[in-house]
Amino acid sequence: MAKFAKFWQGTACVMLLAGPLAAQETAPTPTTPAETTAAPQNLTADTVVASVNGTDITLGQMIVLRETLPEQYQGLPDDALFKGILEQLIQQVALAQSMDGKITKRDEIALENDRRGYLSGVALQSVVGASVTDAALQAAYDARFRDSASQTEYSASHILVETEEEANRLKAEIDGGADFAELAKANSSDGAAANGGSLGWFGLGMMVKPFEDAVIAMQPGEVAGPIQTQFGWHLVKLDETRIAEAPTLDALRDELAGEIEQKAVAAHIAGLTGKATITRPGEGIDPAALRDQTLLSK
Repeated sequence: MAKFAKFWQGTACVMLLAGPLAAQETAPTPTTPAETTAAPQNLTADTVVASVNGTDITLGQMIVLRETLPEQYQGLPDDALFKGILEQLIQQVALAQSMDGKITKRDEIALENDRRGYLSGVALQSVVGASVTDAALQAAYDARFRDSASQTEYSASHILVETEEEANRLKAEIDGGADFAELAKANSSDGAAANGGSLGWFGLGMMVKPFEDAVIAMQPGEVAGPIQTQFGWHLVKLDETRIAEAPTLDALRDELAGEIEQKAVAAHIAGLTGKATITRPGEGIDPAALRDQTLLSK
């Protein structure tokens, strides 16, 4: 039931559009938008497009509702959108009117919450929009990498087996000239075996500590082990190392933008609440009251 009620709230959806459109294709209403709207040059947001029991529906309401449509529906033909959105609003008004005298305290609170949430979002739109500039992005990027030391990345291979004895046996074969990759394919128990044990490139913190410590201490071409981790016993071969390049600003643009937005929003909210007179008489209430649904009927 809750899902069905939510279905009719706020934004349009494909079923709401499809239903009215299908209905209008088979049974057009006596009047059409073309018959009831003013000439284009006289249109305003207050232009009445329909009326339900004396409650007007305006062109502005249709425009705002269209803006909330999922992106995939924004490209539908204007005539289809017009008919579908208009019919949805007519249905919503009729349903809303059917609630006259039936609105509960829960309903009133939900409406207050929705209005407050919407206005809060509007209040933050300009803050967010003004905060993410090219200069701000560059400054955030420079701050992140200005003092960062160069990081070494490692390319290594390993052979993973269950026992130390087996690892020692394979190590002796490698020391005797056996090919590490071929032994990995034949003996290693993890998914890297198919690639000769290659683990690809990784940085510090990406491998378990005993494995990482061994790799850091090695020279390219060296084989170390056996090394025990929670996965088993490893023989490790360091293939090569390189200095990791810092990612470009473009690669981090979305991440940096998100950080800038969060800081701007936090600062703006802190400024507003800092100037506001705020009291908290409810701090002593038992938090379990949040679960008491009976309070909504009192």
